[in-house]
This record gives sequence, structure tokens and C-alpha cells, in this order.
Amino acid sequence: MAVNDVAVNDKAPAMETAAEPAPAPAPTPDKADEPFIIKRILPIDGPIKYGEWHWNDENVPDGPIVVTVDLDARVLSVFRNGYEIGATAVLLGTEEKPTPLGVFPITQKKRDHVSNIYTGAPMPYMQRLTDDGITLHGSKVELGYASHGCIGMPEPFAARLFKTTSLGDKVYITRGKQIGMGDKLTGT
Repeated sequence: MAVNDVAVNDKAPAMETAAEPAPAPAPTPDKADEPFIIKRILPIDGPIKYGEWHWNDENVPDGPIVVTVDLDARVLSVFRNGYEIGATAVLLGTEEKPTPLGVFPITQKKRDHVSNIYTGAPMPYMQRLTDDGITLHGSKVELGYASHGCIGMPEPFAARLFKTTSLGDKVYITRGKQIGMGDKLTGT
């Protein structure tokens, strides 16, 4: 089930009259186009190890959810309204089947998904990013295995992320992009 939001205007254009044209309305900023500013980074001592995860959404105001994945650091972070609320070490693809770079909306979510590409491999808390099978999903990350391009995370963390995200939320996959307090996440 993919989400494709398409706006269609099927009304014919209005007829112009001889009266003076009305002034154009002042543009209003679109929340989706506003830069996403980092307001808090979770205080985590040292590098995150496989199987380790952190989550703290206490007193964090409601707002847009943005997920980041740094391929070099092998870390996934979750932000709500600019506040980091979760972070974990993740499994990624290999050179032969790499995890792609870019910005991907979550297009499908399925709690108990089983891969139809990789011989029935369980992919709990699956969240689809691409049409060719790249997803976020729960995995036994403490074993340190690689994936076929998917982003594997500890299952308890994947469950929290699954409950937190909605279809259309963006996942930014970068290579080595360092972010800090006050930085713009989206680069706009």
C-alpha cells in the first residue's frame, strides 16, 4: 500500500472581468518547507554499540517526526519537533547491496512483515522507504550482520519507532553528516 497524495483541480479557470485585479494574497509559509532546527541531542556517552538504544520523549512537545540515518556512524536518530527522542546503532547494507542515500518518505507500515524477496525473513515493525524493498525494521543487531540495504534496528526500538511515525514522515539517509544544536536538519 503506497501513499500517493495528488491534488487535482478540475474546475475551469474563472472568467476575468473589467474590474481592477485584487491584490495577491501575502504568501504564508508552508510548515513542510520550514527548516527543521535541532533543539536537543540526547546525552549519550560514547559510541552506541550494537543492540544498544536510547529513548527519551519526556516533556517533548508534539511536532513533526524526522528520522536520520548516518551510514558512517551506523546510527539512526529520531527527532520530534527538533528534539532528539531516540537513537540506536543500526545494521546496514553491504557494498553489493548498499543502503541508499537520500530523503525517503515512509510509504508503508506493517507490524508483522515477512520478506517476499529474501526467503521469508522476518522483518518486524517494517516501514517501507523504497519500492525495491528498502525498509526500516526490527533485527537482531547485536549479531552484527549486514542487510540487503535495509536499516535493521533492535526490535524494542523498532516497536517504539513504529508507534511514533506516520506514513509520509521523512527519513534522511546521509554519509557522515554531523548535526548539532541549532543546525538545520533539512538543509533548507
